[in-house]
Amino acid sequence: MKNYLICFFFLLVASSAIGQTVYDVTSFGAVGDGKTDDAKAIQTAIDKCTEEGGGVVLLPRGRVFMAGPIQLKSNMELHVEATATLIANPNEDIYHLSAFGENQGEGMMWLYADDAENISITGKGVISGNGVAFMGAELDDSYELKPVDKFDPRPHVLTLTNVRNLSIRDVTIRDGAYWTVHLVGCDGAVIDGINLLNNLKIRNGDGIDLDHSRNVRISNCHITSGDDCICLKNRREYQQYGPCHDIVVTNCVMTSRSCAIKIGSENMDSIYNVLFDNCIIKASNRGLGIQNRDEGTVTNVMFSNIMLDCRLWSDVWWGKAEPIYVTSYPRANGNHKDANWRFPKGQVEGRCGEVAYIYFRNIVANSENGCFIGGDTNDKVHDIYLDNVDLHLQKTTSFKGGVYDKRPCKGEGFVEGKTYGLYVEKASRLKYNGLTVTCEGLDYGGATNFDNK
Repeated sequence: MKNYLICFFFLLVASSAIGQTVYDVTSFGAVGDGKTDDAKAIQTAIDKCTEEGGGVVLLPRGRVFMAGPIQLKSNMELHVEATATLIANPNEDIYHLSAFGENQGEGMMWLYADDAENISITGKGVISGNGVAFMGAELDDSYELKPVDKFDPRPHVLTLTNVRNLSIRDVTIRDGAYWTVHLVGCDGAVIDGINLLNNLKIRNGDGIDLDHSRNVRISNCHITSGDDCICLKNRREYQQYGPCHDIVVTNCVMTSRSCAIKIGSENMDSIYNVLFDNCIIKASNRGLGIQNRDEGTVTNVMFSNIMLDCRLWSDVWWGKAEPIYVTSYPRANGNHKDANWRFPKGQVEGRCGEVAYIYFRNIVANSENGCFIGGDTNDKVHDIYLDNVDLHLQKTTSFKGGVYDKRPCKGEGFVEGKTYGLYVEKASRLKYNGLTVTCEGLDYGGATNFDNK
């Protein structure tokens, strides 16, 4: 107790020195025993902090604060001290706030903010989504998803909508049941030095999703995720927030059962001015992916100084160990639970937009498959540049090789045949300089294959 008081005293002194008041959640009734739902007490502390002009909402060390949904507000820092944990209440019945507005089929909100500014999430503690508690049975390659119709109770960890001046630093965020850090329409965000450690068997367990957001910097992070580690997109539910642009990601280490870095998948607007640099990708089902399946466009993107290690996983996960993947294909017809949100209102047929001016520089990849570039027409994907790309292709699993994954798309979802260093299906103005390919133990077709019919 004496040491705790000393530490708390110094925190108060430091906070006072910079003009911030500390709101210890235990002073508002939070128990921190890992059994009591502390959401009401934590929310009271947040509300008081905001009402009084801002400050630090403190989750003190050595306690486990279980909680249901909590709303973060302007001018606050949520500080999770080392050895403190904030964990999602596993009771599915308490999650009613959809992470996608009227679309209730893709999860609910746990920690969230709407139309706010000056929010920070800091500390050396843990924020846990308690993911396995919301899953079905454990399988060899994944967890079963519990059957849902129009309402999926799985909580996203952080859903931050229209937040200006946001920072997330140093914390460990883990075990999401659905998406983990979702920035919607945010402007001016910094994510630095976090450990984002999701269970690799949890489907839909994205790491960081930048959705209609801009002026975002992500650096020095370690991310493991069953689904995409970092994904840029423009979801139709939030189309009022405009394009996703001016994004920089540096110095990150990532592992994914799906695509470590993905741009697209859902993209009804435009994504542009994006830089990924100085990153390492390990044991992922796909490395660097542009997966455009909607009418939006992807332009002016650079991937540089990246080391990749890709391998095949089961078909539960999209991807076939493609280290570089640049595609634009129309989405498959709307015949699933969220079809009303994947296509423009009143439509069940999709179309895909332009992908152009994409640069890969200084890429080293070890993989069971080669790169895939393609679109539905020869001019849809164009001006793709590969400079100093070194591919070593080697068989390391028993999964079938020589397959490229085009899902989700109209028609056949796979291209099958031999393994090539670079397979191109309908693209124009592709330029490569210093492409090196070596191959061991695969049905190798050669360094390149162009199919522009």
